[in-house]
Amino acid sequence: MEKLADNLAFGGRQQQWRHDADTLSCRMRFSVFLPPAAEQGRVPWLLWLSGLTCSDENFSQKAGAQRLAAELGIALLMPDTSPRGEEVADDDAYDLGQGAGFYLNALRDPWRRHYRMYDYVTRELPALLRESFPLNGRCAIAGHSMGGHGALVCALRRPQDYVSASAFSPICRPMQAPWGRKAFAAYLGDNEETWREWDASELLAERGSPLPLRVDVGLADPFLAEQLQPEALQLAARQSDAKLELHRHSGYDHSYYFVASFIDEHLRFHARHLRA
Repeated sequence: MEKLADNLAFGGRQQQWRHDADTLSCRMRFSVFLPPAAEQGRVPWLLWLSGLTCSDENFSQKAGAQRLAAELGIALLMPDTSPRGEEVADDDAYDLGQGAGFYLNALRDPWRRHYRMYDYVTRELPALLRESFPLNGRCAIAGHSMGGHGALVCALRRPQDYVSASAFSPICRPMQAPWGRKAFAAYLGDNEETWREWDASELLAERGSPLPLRVDVGLADPFLAEQLQPEALQLAARQSDAKLELHRHSGYDHSYYFVASFIDEHLRFHARHLRA
């Protein structure tokens, strides 16, 4: 790995790294915040997945999570949102290709060689992080928008890897949302049965969840009704008797101002389970 940046923040270290990702067949960046407690021993950690057009830097620079993470003794791990590089397939639109990996494993050309973000964020990157940083075995997962979709899908497909999951403004039913349908058709093909494994509402209704789940949405979010559809996730939770907290916030939109306003509540939510 190559260290690209290292800054002192709230007594901890905010770092950026680059490495060769075997799963994605390209070079990748990720950011990490190590709280002061990491100097004395291994700490629990939160894996954060960002949304469309974002990189590993958006959450670290805009959410303001480091202060409370330092106090709680939680590390923050922030991967990029897609494979990157001149050799990696891309699209001119903002919602497909680089910056829009959707945290799935692509099945179709030209995407399937590089676009295996699910394997990357659930297997390769966590293994590298545990080997390279003082992290213990207790991990939570969270994300925003496309990353909220990714966090929920990862948690529902691999509940043994996490103690809790949360999301801001997630794409809750991508099979029925324009963002999701476009990405799924491109990456997975036209057989919509293969899409169900990447739809949080479908997964929750079918499998339930042993994990505590929290979702926050802003009622002034312009994408709420068409793209996010949190009611579908709420219905799936009722059908499967899953533990879902759905919080609706009047006046808040889809931006990182919304994330920054409630990130402390999410960190405390995860801290209860990371310490259990």
